[in-house]
Amino acid sequence: MERQTKKQLLSMFLIMVAALPVMAGNNEAKTSNESSSAVSSAEATSGAASPSPYPSPNPAPTPAPTPNPSPSLTPLSPGGDANVTALLGVLVMKGVLAPSEANSIRNATPTAQFQALIEALTRKGIVTAADFSGPAHSEPTTFTAGATPAPEAAISSSLVAMTQSQSVPQAPSNAQVPEREKALPPVIPGVAPLRVLPVDAPVKDGLLPSFKAGAVRITPYGFVKVTMVHDSSDPNGDDFPYPGIFLNSSDVLSTGPTRDPSFHVKARSSRFGANFEWPDVSKRLTLTGKVEGDFEGGFTEVDNADVSSIRNPQPRLRLAYARLDYAAGERSDVFFEAGQNWSLFGSGALPNILETTFFGAYSGNIWERTPQFRFGLVQKLGGDRNFKLSPEFAIMMPSSGEIYKLNGTLGGFEAQIGEGEREGADSDRPEVEGKLAFQWQLDKAPAVAPAQIFWSGYEGKRTSITTKGNLADFADVLNTFPSGFTNSSHMYGNQLAVQLPTRWATLVFSSWRGSDMRFMLGGQLNTYLTDTTGLYNVAFVPTVDNVNEAAGGMAVGCSVAVAFDNTCTGSGGTWKIAPQRPIGAFGGFINLGLPVSRWFNADPKGRNAGWQLYLHAGKDQVVHHDLAHANGFGGCVSADGLTPCNGGLPLLQSRLLAATVYYKLNAWSTFAFEQSQYQTTLLPEVGDAYTIAGHPANKWKDQRTEFGPIFTF
Repeated sequence: MERQTKKQLLSMFLIMVAALPVMAGNNEAKTSNESSSAVSSAEATSGAASPSPYPSPNPAPTPAPTPNPSPSLTPLSPGGDANVTALLGVLVMKGVLAPSEANSIRNATPTAQFQALIEALTRKGIVTAADFSGPAHSEPTTFTAGATPAPEAAISSSLVAMTQSQSVPQAPSNAQVPEREKALPPVIPGVAPLRVLPVDAPVKDGLLPSFKAGAVRITPYGFVKVTMVHDSSDPNGDDFPYPGIFLNSSDVLSTGPTRDPSFHVKARSSRFGANFEWPDVSKRLTLTGKVEGDFEGGFTEVDNADVSSIRNPQPRLRLAYARLDYAAGERSDVFFEAGQNWSLFGSGALPNILETTFFGAYSGNIWERTPQFRFGLVQKLGGDRNFKLSPEFAIMMPSSGEIYKLNGTLGGFEAQIGEGEREGADSDRPEVEGKLAFQWQLDKAPAVAPAQIFWSGYEGKRTSITTKGNLADFADVLNTFPSGFTNSSHMYGNQLAVQLPTRWATLVFSSWRGSDMRFMLGGQLNTYLTDTTGLYNVAFVPTVDNVNEAAGGMAVGCSVAVAFDNTCTGSGGTWKIAPQRPIGAFGGFINLGLPVSRWFNADPKGRNAGWQLYLHAGKDQVVHHDLAHANGFGGCVSADGLTPCNGGLPLLQSRLLAATVYYKLNAWSTFAFEQSQYQTTLLPEVGDAYTIAGHPANKWKDQRTEFGPIFTF
């Protein structure tokens, strides 16, 4: 039955993809005006569709046709100058201008377009007054489809020639007049990496509003995403792949008499949002913002829908922030941002996969969205590769990833929906994150995004609290700690990542290592262990949040062996707090994007221009030494041999292999098919602790098939 379901899904995908170009019509004829407009149309440039399932905070050039686009470029002005049109196409594809900037220039009057372009390039430090003081060239530079776009220096020369052609009176009919520069033919873009934290700063008055609220410019965006999903094993009952521990089941390591396959249809990944720009009298200040949400919150429980809550997902906040950019110079931009945005650690390099509910969490992809105050600099270094450097620093909401619902007594689920968690905040200090990104144009071919290499890191702390009241049943311990006590551990991580787009393929690679990575969606849900070594008569005591499941507990032990029928203090010892130590983890992923249509020289204006293939492999693994100790192995036991170290889940490693095919019908409609395998391996010391379809095993696997359309707006 499982194999039959997968065949049906695959057949439906192939039939629909094969039929769509026929129904829509292939290579529709266009008028000459339409052809010239198509030079920088949504189907030919970065505005066609962003590869990101998560639109960037500041709309930036993302020239790959993939499922979830940001607002696209508007059509060219009918009276626009052909020279400006050609250059705008080149500058957008080279990453010099954002689509929103190009739109702003196109929407100017024909006589003002050229001046607006000069001003935009001057603000970016690409041209200066000196570029226009030399002798004019006799002929403007001509761009061809197969040629590499000119670097900034050559573009400056073209601008000089264009200035001459616009300012010199018309020559007599018998004079030699240079042929006007031809518009750049459309080209199928290379695959652009998914970037939710772009390096490029927003441009003042660069947002093309759909409407205004007073003087505030507002542009809504979003998409409707509906997919059918089949999982060969889904004991947790979710419509997304969870690591191999089944917290929603009565047996966390058993699938029952079958592999527990499942079938879902989901629309809650649909998304809505809006970009904002506020006015300011200063030409140096740019104020922008974003609010974004989806429907992947909890499910409702109301009288009119208590039997159908599965179809009533609630909206949730994804992003909500405002950003202030100050142009400190022609090449320098400093900014401040406040609100909820993607974390600097991890989120700078993300894979392009269809499953975005858990988005490769605990399978090699680390990411978060969290409240923060962020500060940064964008420094343009120049050069023919458009080098840029961007250091950033952020003060983040402290978070430890507590799972309250695992506590079935005091607090529990009610506490989780009431306060979320508290151990991060109880540390009485913020989490800090940093990132250093270097960006350059690796491949100068048309419609190829710039490359990036960067480091990111974070450091935080969590604290558990035991009060005097929690020690009411531990009189001797209370004598040592009359006011109670606290216990803490640190969380930290480092990531190195690269994004290398070329005309033929785009490689994204991420590698990370850290400790207590649960909140950052790494480390197989492990957080910290309680180290009982060197202690006698270990006792576990309650904490204010009473969360001791899937984590180490609060424990105390005596410094000496306790005599029979005596206390620790009576035996000449003192009570010691058992240290809580973070559990280490490492992992990463490699994601390869292939612009299949470009490989086969498909017509950029035809129906076969939108084919892309992504191959993905990711791994999340716990440090074996730490995990063994957290599960009481490796000699991690109390001095009296009675209490092993504890706090670890027996999950050693999870892997993800995936292949994703996207077919973009047009600028707003994409169909996607993804085949993936999720696998979790247990700690070897626990043996074959899984029961898979009635048989003992050390590994759990889920063959997952997902297919569906994505319609953007």
